[in-house]
Amino acid sequence: MFSSIKWKFIIIYFLLVLMAMVIVGIFIVQRFETQQLENRTNTMVKQVETLLNTFSDLSEDDWLELSDEIQNSLNEWRFSGFSGTETLYVIYDADIPRIVASSHVNYENITGQNALSYKSLDPTLILSAYDGERSDRVKQDANENTVLKHLAYPVFNKVGQVKGILYITDDLKDVYKTIDDTKTILINATLLALSITVILGFLIASSITEPIRDVTKKAEKMAKGDFDQFVEVKSNDEMGQLASMFNYLTLKLKDTIHEMDLEKSKLDTIFNYMADGVIAVDTNGYIIHANPVAVDILELENIPEKGFLSQNLLPMKKINLEKIDYEDSDTLEGDQIAKINNSIYQVKYAPFRNEKDDVGGVIIVFQDITEQHKLDNMRKEFVANVSHELKTPITTIKSYTETLMGYGDIDRELSHKFLTVIDDECDRMNRIVKDLLQLSNLDYNKTKWNMAECSIKRLIEDICFKLDFSVREKNHNLNLNIEDDLPNIVIDRDGIEQVILNIISNAIKYTPNNGEINISAKRQNNNIVITVNDNGIGIPEEDKKRIFERFYRVDKGRSRELGGTGLGLSIAKQIVEAHGGNIILRSKYNVGTEVIIVLPIDNRQL
Repeated sequence: MFSSIKWKFIIIYFLLVLMAMVIVGIFIVQRFETQQLENRTNTMVKQVETLLNTFSDLSEDDWLELSDEIQNSLNEWRFSGFSGTETLYVIYDADIPRIVASSHVNYENITGQNALSYKSLDPTLILSAYDGERSDRVKQDANENTVLKHLAYPVFNKVGQVKGILYITDDLKDVYKTIDDTKTILINATLLALSITVILGFLIASSITEPIRDVTKKAEKMAKGDFDQFVEVKSNDEMGQLASMFNYLTLKLKDTIHEMDLEKSKLDTIFNYMADGVIAVDTNGYIIHANPVAVDILELENIPEKGFLSQNLLPMKKINLEKIDYEDSDTLEGDQIAKINNSIYQVKYAPFRNEKDDVGGVIIVFQDITEQHKLDNMRKEFVANVSHELKTPITTIKSYTETLMGYGDIDRELSHKFLTVIDDECDRMNRIVKDLLQLSNLDYNKTKWNMAECSIKRLIEDICFKLDFSVREKNHNLNLNIEDDLPNIVIDRDGIEQVILNIISNAIKYTPNNGEINISAKRQNNNIVITVNDNGIGIPEEDKKRIFERFYRVDKGRSRELGGTGLGLSIAKQIVEAHGGNIILRSKYNVGTEVIIVLPIDNRQL
């Protein structure tokens, strides 16, 4: 409770008022007591002087002879209307000061006693009076529980010598009662002032601490994330200015946090949905953050609070994150190629810094270049295949040409045979170049399509008629199953004929003698589906994914023997896709192959 600033205010006010009242009270009581005693002393002096002027007997030099007259005068004085609290003693004889008269009720027992040994008198005051000095003192009688004012007044004779002393005492009970009453009044006033101080201090402290407490509660809620907190401004003083500044701070902080949340949301969205994997590694080599792509790449399930030790996860050889020199930022930047789970990634890394511009760790980006790497390999393989495909006929042509040139006496039949081989190889090279040019045009969309309505049934029948000799030669059983009333489709007839012709030709080539080939065509929704099915040699599982690649052959030697360039299926796929369709190949090794060509009915938009 006392740790509150409110109670500190109250205690400080209480102590200040208490000390002020105590100091003032002590000063007032002491000053009042001194004044009352001085007034009483002056009164006693005036009474003594009045007696000296009134009693003629006291003007005589021998008070011992006139003791009875003096006593009678004192008795009259005692009943003459004075306050009744005073007692007067007449002391005479300097050698042995004796009491010759007294206003005490028991004056008979007192008269004649030695004044210096009388218990009710102060001998020091008597001796001082005999020295010619008027002296007074306050004495307390412990037995009678009274406080008396003693005054010794010297009386001089005509030659200036002390002939006697008038010793008067007065009860100060009324004086100290008045002083006690004054103390009581001051104590009550102090208690009242302290009570008022506590109440006013509480109100004043509350007016100061309540806004502070309100600000504290609102700040606590803000610390927990609730920024819709405003303090009521009740004044224009410092507390009002504090409340206004708090409200201004709340608005600014709310706007700032809103902007930060917006930026964070943008960064999180970019970070989470970017195609590349990104991880952050601290200076201890632990992964502190990873986006979903990076989690999939590294097969991280849940990143613990401390994070994973990156050196155990990252396939890096050039960068050792445990021994990295974070003082030298140049060593933290670089890139490399890494293979992770059958995928190829280009790994780039660079340092990030904290607010003190010190290196806080490394940001590592995983860019999937598998397709690019695959295309690059395909390009290299394509160049190698083209070179190989052209090299074989060129070599043959070169050999036969040199033979013809070197032997002039070759007979006509052998020369014709050599020239026939040369002509065949030239045709082969021409087919390769022609197919390459067609692929190039398809790649760069330079092919001009002659789109027109065409009967798919008639197209298939024409193709089968052209291939009838090949079918009969291998004794295949060719079955046609074409739906009636198939609608005409808008296609480039030459292009689609090339596709279907290539598919059926492959079925004939790669199906052993006496095989069976089934060709069907039907409508599915807005598409025409053409299916070519055979029971030929099929395609191995590992080769099916690459069957549409350029120059790819399952059995390279046999394909060349059959006259293939290895580009037919690639050209077929691109022609079908250029018509907005799709080509699907299903095959099982030593069982057969099924090729499905899907063509949209209307291709007028192409």
